[in-house]
Amino acid sequence: MNDSKHVKTHQGGCHCGAVRYRVELDASAGTRCNCTICGKLASIGALVKPAAFELLQGEASATAYEWGHKVGKRYFCKVCGVSVYGAGYLEEMGGAWVSVNLTTIDDIDTAEVKLMYWDGRHDNWQAGPRATPWPVHASPAQARG
Repeated sequence: MNDSKHVKTHQGGCHCGAVRYRVELDASAGTRCNCTICGKLASIGALVKPAAFELLQGEASATAYEWGHKVGKRYFCKVCGVSVYGAGYLEEMGGAWVSVNLTTIDDIDTAEVKLMYWDGRHDNWQAGPRATPWPVHASPAQARG
């Protein structure tokens, strides 16, 4: 989930400051997904183990959204609406995980984040991430190709 030589402790949170967290991760790389919710949020994700994430404040200010296969939840600030982090469990992803929206970290420039792309729109997870975006409006066969 993280390249240990680039792991640093970062703090971040939502726009209004109601939800704040601390996380240990390599913020130089992140992922984008073309699924319907990720496309609308335009977040940049990074996965960590739960022990690397600490919610500092705002548990009562965060609300969860869960959909689809219900393997994870996204947490949004109830006050300003920012998607801050997600959490879930999927054996294929190594068990329990937390997904941090890198755009909510205080001390990084997301223009410098190396992106990899997932094809969640077509449930094409077995293809893994790649360096170029997956097509959004393609049949599953075209997307895998």
